[in-house]
Order: sequence, then C-alpha cells, then structure tokens
Amino acid sequence: MSTFKPLVFSGVQPTGNLHLGNYLGAIRKFVALQETHDCIYCVVDLHSITAQLVHEDLAGQTRSITAAFLASGIDPKKHIVFNQSRVPQHAELAWIFNCVARIGWMNRMTQFKDKAGKDRENASLGLLAYPSLMAADILVYRATHVPVGDDQKQHLELTRDIAIKFNNDFSARIGDLGLGVEMQMGEEAVNGFFPLTEPLIEGPATRVMSLRDGSKKMSKSDPSDLSRINLTDDADTISKKIRKAKTDPEALPSEVEGLKGRPEAENLVGIYAALADCPREQVIRDFGGQQFSAFKPALADLAVDRLAPIAAEMRRISADRAYVDSVLRDGGERAGQQAEATMKGVREIIGLLAN
Repeated sequence: MSTFKPLVFSGVQPTGNLHLGNYLGAIRKFVALQETHDCIYCVVDLHSITAQLVHEDLAGQTRSITAAFLASGIDPKKHIVFNQSRVPQHAELAWIFNCVARIGWMNRMTQFKDKAGKDRENASLGLLAYPSLMAADILVYRATHVPVGDDQKQHLELTRDIAIKFNNDFSARIGDLGLGVEMQMGEEAVNGFFPLTEPLIEGPATRVMSLRDGSKKMSKSDPSDLSRINLTDDADTISKKIRKAKTDPEALPSEVEGLKGRPEAENLVGIYAALADCPREQVIRDFGGQQFSAFKPALADLAVDRLAPIAAEMRRISADRAYVDSVLRDGGERAGQQAEATMKGVREIIGLLAN
C-alpha cells in the first residue's frame, strides 16, 4: 500500500505590501522548507476578492508578492511558484468541498466573525466559504504539510475535517477504484483519498505585532505606515521606523519572564530574536538592564542587515515584469498537471462525467 509523499503547500494573499510579520511568520520559513520538502507556493488571488471584490491593481500586487518570494530565496525551478487563478482546479474542488463542508462548520470560523464584523448578513458568500477554498488549495495537491500561524490553525483543522468526511463518505468507492492511500489516524492505519494535512508551526516570532501598538498584530491594513516594516522599505526607512517604535519607560528586564505585561518590549525582543535566529533568552542576556535607547539602534542595524538586501532584490525583480510573468506561467503549468491528476480521481470517485 502506498503512502502520501511529503509535500508542503502555502499561499499569500496579494493585498497590500508584504511586511516584516509576513517575512518572519511565513516567507522565511518557506525558504527554509525548500531544503527538506517539495514545496508549492501560491499567490492566492482568488482569496483576495472574498472580502474586497474591486482592487486597484490586483495583477500588480500578484506580481509584487511573486517578486518578494523570489527575492527572499524561493527557487522557482526546484519548487513551484504560481498564482491561484491560473489553475482552475482550485475553484472546481472548492465547489465540491462546499458540498462536503457543513454550514455550522463555517459559522464557527473565528476569522469569518472577525472580518464580517457586526454586519454578517452583508458579508459575501465567498468570505463565508473562504475556508473551503483554502482546503481545496491544499488538498488539490494532496499536500501533507502546511506552515501556519496561530490564526490559521482553525482553518487547517477544517481542512482535515473536510478530508475525513470526503474519505468516509466515499470510502467504498475509493476502495473499489483502488484510489486509497494509507495514512495514520491516531494509532489506526486507514485508507483515504485525501491526506490529513499536518501543521508546521515553528520559530521564535510566528506572530509579529504592530510597532505602534504591541497588542495588535502587524498588518498591511493599519492606516499608519509606522506600524510596520514593509519588505520594500529602504535602510533609512527601516531605521526610522524602529527608532519611532512605541516602548515603555522601563529598561529591558534581566529575565524573559519580565517581558510579561510589556507588549511593546516583548514584540521588539521577539523581532530581534527572529532576525538573529536565536532564542529570546539570548537577547535578554545580551541587552537585559539596558534602555531602549541602546537596544533600538542594535535592532535597527540587524533589521537593515537582514531586510535591505531583500528589498533591493525585490525592486530589481519587480522591474523585470516579463521574468515574473514567466515564473508564474511555468509554475501554473506544473501546478495544473498535479491538480488535474487529483481532480481526475475526485471526479471518478464522485461519478462526474467530465471527460
């Protein structure tokens, strides 16, 4: 009996500039995962229209995210980089998953509640069904692993629920057609068409907070540009934003536990630890007892050293639109071949006469 081949899938929405939180929480991990896994990285342009249908330059934003992937070190030859709408099997499988998933599951999604706000009746149907499309993104490649932040764990759990229900609902057909693959559910080995995708959560700064308010996540949508470090910021801008970052009047503590209740201090120490690729305890050993007037310049120097070369490379790649488009086109063709292989099995299992 065959088993699923390890495969990583992840996507980034083309909405606004990528920032330090996106880099530390996602893109840098994407780069590292290339060394140990086969990877598919997607600019999820269909997701970007679930909350906002009309965008000023969706195509330009898609190319910008692609340039950020490439500038950060993702290799489009060894792995796959493409935009979601280029592979129609994502939408096809999402519709099938809309019929697998239950309305109650969708209503429990905390991100839908947050994004829809108080006027849930006026939210788009796409926003409600967003997790079903996310499940299709992952499972159309039968991906075994997804790097996720804390805010995406619930969606991955839903992806697993959809896979389990599909496998159970069609267990007889999957077996009769010989399309089952062995997987583990607890201590039991079972057959199924879709894998139970596992999360990859690691690193010291999976959640980077605003430079202006340590209680809020760093966001592209924050009206203050000083709240975030964009991947396109030059060295002077990076330094300026860190110098102006909100802090409290106390010195850095001598123990990590002393950061509790000090969100801005905890955020800046976490950013330093992530950029230096060291534990927060090491940062406190090096800077404990010092004022922020001494810590901020060190953090600024480190951030410029790590991020300014990426910004420069991103600007260079973005200027070559033909190259970016060729990467997306090639990646889309390769992704489409894998997605169609999955959909051929799905159609056969369900009984859809599509060929």
